[in-house]
Amino acid sequence: MLGWLTVIFCCQLAGELAVTGLGLPVPGPVVGMALLFCGLLLRKGIPADLGKVGDALIGNLSLCFVPAGVGVMLHADLIGADWLPISVALLASTLLAVAVTGLLMQYLSRAKQAGKEGD
Repeated sequence: MLGWLTVIFCCQLAGELAVTGLGLPVPGPVVGMALLFCGLLLRKGIPADLGKVGDALIGNLSLCFVPAGVGVMLHADLIGADWLPISVALLASTLLAVAVTGLLMQYLSRAKQAGKEGD
């Protein structure tokens, strides 16, 4: 299990190095995740132990929000000064996400239904 956690962190490190070295406008962990994904494609599957590590990380995902919460509390005065644009952006992005999710769900449901009728 520790070996697979090391693989995940090495992929993240490789992503950070790639972003820094190439000057890419993408976060390093995103590049690292893409590298891990490519590695799993080459392996043609996800090893069971890696799945367990992933489940453990997801189970403790709430810990990742602690730094963000501290940042919000630390900069509460800055957020308070721009509360209206922040609120509008949050509301608009939430409504857009719900609308896109609903439309995509309708499209996929119809495509699945059409596939069943074609059988």
